[in-house]
Amino acid sequence: MGMPNRFYSIERPRKQQKLPQVLSKEEIRSIIANTNNIKHRCIVSLLYSAGLRRSELLGLELTDIDSKRMMVYIRNAKNNKDRYSLLSETVLKDLRIYYKQWKPKKYLFESPNGLKYSGKSVGAIVTRAALSANIRRRVTPHILRHSFATHLLENGTDLRYIQTLLGHSSTKTTEIYTQVAVNNFKLIKNPLDL
Repeated sequence: MGMPNRFYSIERPRKQQKLPQVLSKEEIRSIIANTNNIKHRCIVSLLYSAGLRRSELLGLELTDIDSKRMMVYIRNAKNNKDRYSLLSETVLKDLRIYYKQWKPKKYLFESPNGLKYSGKSVGAIVTRAALSANIRRRVTPHILRHSFATHLLENGTDLRYIQTLLGHSSTKTTEIYTQVAVNNFKLIKNPLDL
């Protein structure tokens, strides 16, 4: 006699899926404009324009900025995978000014003693710039990454391409951005406004 079927239908509790927090392009521009100096400006604009995780930004070496191909090389990212992301022309201009002023040796962003810059400092730079920009929500480096992905999607970039840029193993992870992309909602006329 087989086991009764009902024992097999126990549902595993689903991990609650929180939607990514996203800023508008205007808010991002305002945060970048409200940084204290060129180093901070480069940090904030790179997090956003390349969709980097904080640890990835901190691991960047000078040689990882490929100005010929306009790409940022990200080594041993999450899941030990290397990948490329986009290098913005605006950021490249800023990086050149930054490089002349700060003369980093190995890492793109270094602490005063020439070691890797601290993750805490990066968080503080982002939070401070957002406060100066009068953004009432708490802004973290990861919100800049979410915003990058969402803005690409809103500009019509293919989801698989965004997946590659973010270094997601599965499209499932990237698909969450379709739930916050504004253009999907813009097509729907609100019944109150009809």
